[in-house]
Order: sequence, then structure tokens, then C-alpha cells
Amino acid sequence: MRSTLRQSGGSVIVWISKKELQSLSEGIRLALDGQPFDPRDHKEGALSILKNDIYILAHAEQERKNVLAKENEHLAEYLSDISHQLKTPISSVLLMTELMTDASEQKQQEFLLHIKKEVRHMEWLVTALLKMAKLDSSVTNFKKEEAAVSDLLSGAMKSVEIILDIRNQTVRLTNDLTLSCDRKWTAEALINLLKNASECSPENSEILIDCGENPLYDWISVTDAGEGLKKEQLSGLFRKFESSRKEGGYGIGLPLALSIMRAQNGDIEVTPGGNGVGATFFLKFYK
Repeated sequence: MRSTLRQSGGSVIVWISKKELQSLSEGIRLALDGQPFDPRDHKEGALSILKNDIYILAHAEQERKNVLAKENEHLAEYLSDISHQLKTPISSVLLMTELMTDASEQKQQEFLLHIKKEVRHMEWLVTALLKMAKLDSSVTNFKKEEAAVSDLLSGAMKSVEIILDIRNQTVRLTNDLTLSCDRKWTAEALINLLKNASECSPENSEILIDCGENPLYDWISVTDAGEGLKKEQLSGLFRKFESSRKEGGYGIGLPLALSIMRAQNGDIEVTPGGNGVGATFFLKFYK
């Protein structure tokens, strides 16, 4: 039995039966264990307000646990990806290390160069996957500011100039524009598009960078000097480990670039090219 008494000062005393208290207590324990609990009775009064507040708190706690579980799943997935992708290069490095013992001096130099190449690939792979994990877990804070495309490209070029130099490739900016974006992460997205363009372009070629705007978004484009993309290639471009078109590539650069753009309310669009025209990747920054 429950009754309500009103004191002269206007405060309300609510008497709750022992059975109802036990029911609320058991329900709260269930909610803490991740089980559904809804004590709301949709009535008026102080007790109903308390039940509603308990439901809100329990629901918020469950949502927090769901987010944490999802983040843990993402982390486990990325750790599994790293482990799987490192197996082949590590095995290759170990094999070459063993073969070096009885190899000629010329062969030893070849093995050393190959080992350095594999180690650089492994370092880049781990770094890229950890960046993607950070982006997917939503713990990255994006700071939007005004930035010229020429400045973003200048920052990105520092990471790819050796690759371009080896292949005797050049990069030409045909236009400039100031847009709003996160400088650091946008430069990272550009780095990965430039690496992809270099990979798909022949030696002694030119990669074109353009930019512009329309009422919906600002954009930066990267056009390679390759043969373009086939229809069947488009669907897997942004899936991890599927988009590399060069032997030894990991297929992680384009998925990372897409994650960066979507994390700052942007996107990537692709024009496949073909018939002597290279593919064009557009970084889109929605206004």
C-alpha cells in the first residue's frame, strides 16, 4: 500500500511499498548487467518521475557500454588485420636473413635492399591501420580552418617526393582555392591519393591536381596518368586490402583517405577515365 502526504511547507512525502522498492532495485541490477529494464508506468506523481529518471540513466549506461563494445570490436578487427597482413613480409624478411649467411656479397646487398623495402612497407601498413582505427573509434578531434590547396599539397608532397623522384614523376597544380578543412588530416588524405596516383601512372609522367567549388561543396581532384579504371574495379576501391593495383601494395591508402574525408563531413568521388585518360579522385568538402 502506498500513500502520499503533503506537509505544510509544500514538500511531498511519497511512501513506497517494500515490494516496489525491491522490484526497482532488482531492475537496476539487471540494467547494470546489460539486460533490458523499463520501470516507467506513464503515470503522474513523484514516483513516476523517479522511475522515468532511472530508465534514462539505465538507457544511457547501456548506450555507453554498446559504444565501448563496438570500439573494442573495431580494435580487435584492426589488430587481426595487422597480424594477418604482416605474416607474409615478416616471413620474407626472416627467409632472406637466413639466406644472407651463405650468399655472395652481391646477393647480400640485394637481400638488404629487399629487407629495407619490406620493413618500410610494414611500418606504413601498421601506421595506416592504427590511423583508421583511431578515426573509426571517433576519438579524433577535427579542427576546421581556412587552408589553401597549394599549402595542403606542399605539406603532402614532403611524404611522397622520394616515390615520385624514383619514378621520375611530377605533380602540377592547375588551380588554387582556399577551403575549410582540418589541415593535418586533409594533407594525409592527399598523401594517400598521390601515392595511389603514382602507383597507377607510368614513369616520366605528370599527375594533375585541380580544385574548385560549387554551391554544395569545395573539391580537390587528383588525376593520374594511367589507363583509367574498369567497372569491376570501382566497387572494391575503398575496401581494405582489395584496391591495390600494384604488386606489393596493401590496398589501405584509399580506405584511409575515405575515412578521413567522412570523419570531417566529406566524401570521395571517382571518375574512372579510360581510353587514354587516367582516373580522377575528388575530395569533397561539404559546406
